[in-house]
Amino acid sequence: MLGAASGLNRPTVTDLNGYTFERYVSDFKHTWAAGSKEFLFRKEIFETELARVHAHNKRGLSWKEGISKFSAYTSAELKAYKGHSKGVARTHKPQFEVPLPSNFHLKPVSELPASMDWRNEGVITAVKDQGHCGSCWAFASAAVLESHVAIQSGLLYDLSPQQIAMCAPNPDHCGGTGGCQGATSELAFDYVAGAGILEEYQLGYQAYYGADSACGVNAEMTPVATIDGYVKLPENNYTALMNAIAQVGPIAVSVDASNWHSYSSGIFNGCNQVNPDINHAVVLVGYGEDDGEKYWLVRNSWSPAYGESGYIRVARFDTEDQLCGMDVTPLDGTACEGDDTPVKVCGTCGILYDSAYPTGATLA
Repeated sequence: MLGAASGLNRPTVTDLNGYTFERYVSDFKHTWAAGSKEFLFRKEIFETELARVHAHNKRGLSWKEGISKFSAYTSAELKAYKGHSKGVARTHKPQFEVPLPSNFHLKPVSELPASMDWRNEGVITAVKDQGHCGSCWAFASAAVLESHVAIQSGLLYDLSPQQIAMCAPNPDHCGGTGGCQGATSELAFDYVAGAGILEEYQLGYQAYYGADSACGVNAEMTPVATIDGYVKLPENNYTALMNAIAQVGPIAVSVDASNWHSYSSGIFNGCNQVNPDINHAVVLVGYGEDDGEKYWLVRNSWSPAYGESGYIRVARFDTEDQLCGMDVTPLDGTACEGDDTPVKVCGTCGILYDSAYPTGATLA
């Protein structure tokens, strides 16, 4: 059982000298009893991780790492903070997928704005925390929906990730088996196009500790918004993704977040590019450049205490679609059940592989 952790007192990189496991347990409100077998087990993991973080930060790379609520968890436990959200396999038959709109013109990247940050447009809600449930796909989808509804209506609502996580069907077991066991943003958008979406206060998040529940939507609950479909962008296409984030709004993307847990600040470039394991859904909120280094601006769902106030900047290159590897473990989330064919994945941390956004967002 993972210990409860608030993460509100996350130490910075600069105050890790002399930082102890006992301080860590206190800072992050873990409940392991001092001296217990569990306490000693977690202490060993923590001390190994702390040594690794110190070694990383001495290398002078473009990003810093730190201590977080994840620093005493095993790799198996950390999987619960992702969601195995990967591209929908060819066997899945979506109802509401639509082609790229006729007015979506692909401009050369050189003609796009030098930077984009949708937070500056007032269409981004506060970062949330998926907890121990593999519901990243639901949180990413809800956040993207919030933004697109705001762009179209001028009203920014907090929408219900609980509804998406527990109500969106996943009959082909794409990206997981649904709920806390994972699914995809495409499945989420397909569901919302048919059912609409509630505000968060109407159906609050109940899965923080990893427990699935019944859908919970009843006839008395009126959706606040809906969409008429969604666009799945061309796979592994840098120009298409850049145009979408520059012109349309925030985009749901699937990534390899295997090495993201200790990220603290800076421009991250620590993914396995040979065999990326696409295992997490996040929101692409923008892009930019810092001291000559280009980056993607990504909203995560691991609380505002994660990284840069809940965000991570991921290295971006104009040759992203040439930065490719093979995800050789598709049944770890890439494919629908029964499809184990390795897939080509491009972009830093695989960010170009699977991306989608809703269309026709409107108040219900």
